[in-house]
Amino acid sequence: MLIGDVARRSGVSARMLRHYDSLGLVRPTGRSDAGYREYSSEDIRRIFHIESLRSLGLSLRDVRRAFDDPDFTPSELVDDLIRRTRERIAAETELLTRLRRIGAAEPAGWEDVLQIVALLQALGSKSAGKRQRAALSSVEEVPVPVEALVEAALSETDPNVAGALRWALAQSGEDGLALLAEGLGSPAAEVRERAVRSIAEIPNGGATALLRDALTNSDVAVRGHAALALGARGVADAVPTLVDMVVEGTNDVDAADALSALASRPASADQIAARLVDSLAHGAVEPSARRRLTQALAGIPGTTASRALTDLSHDEDRAVALTAAYILGIREA
Repeated sequence: MLIGDVARRSGVSARMLRHYDSLGLVRPTGRSDAGYREYSSEDIRRIFHIESLRSLGLSLRDVRRAFDDPDFTPSELVDDLIRRTRERIAAETELLTRLRRIGAAEPAGWEDVLQIVALLQALGSKSAGKRQRAALSSVEEVPVPVEALVEAALSETDPNVAGALRWALAQSGEDGLALLAEGLGSPAAEVRERAVRSIAEIPNGGATALLRDALTNSDVAVRGHAALALGARGVADAVPTLVDMVVEGTNDVDAADALSALASRPASADQIAARLVDSLAHGAVEPSARRRLTQALAGIPGTTASRALTDLSHDEDRAVALTAAYILGIREA
């Protein structure tokens, strides 16, 4: 079969067939009566084999080695192809993400596109200073898509940059809440904590609802951050978690301050005092926890807290008794 016929039937151009010939991959083994080279059925079979291997991503150099090297190991080559394909997919996925983010920012012109690209690159910089400036600029200049801000906030390790990113997200309103909610379910504890801290700085009802949900999160750190944020917002649902934090000694001072803020209304004060007293009466509570609970009563106004402190001033634990007596002296002064 002459080269033109082979090209038509195989779908491989005559130019590429000549290139295969020059590389020694497929050389026509026959001759026509007129002296033209002819491809045998074996030659055509080899062409299809070459095309099959090329469809897997092999270079012509790899194909030739596969055919001619007696020590060639297909499994090693396939493993290498898998690695290279994954790298290529990762690169293409990164490019797709970047393009989507640029599109989401709805740039008005090429100047906006260039500014967005520069900010996205700065957010991924190794320099903490550049990342921080990019976070601040994302609000003051061309807006960076909230998806990029959330991704940066959930991966940021520098506290100053993290603070700037949380501030930038707070300016975006509810746009990033859905993505931050996904962060609360991350298998990485540090990501979960960054997510709840970012949500805590967004001042709207959607964020408050997410923080309420976070009170039942399996991660104690997430529950704690959510409770402190809700306490600052005056949400009574946080009280049980805040009391648990006092008992456990986890950010207990902040938790006690949050309970004090929530106890500004008389009805709330009595309920919070009653919960603290119930915890004090629990037989399994450690002596150190009882002292922290007694100290927490100092910030709770009302008769329930005062009666509890009077009783505690006669407690068998001298440290608890002295603490209660000291608090009563301040309250009565």
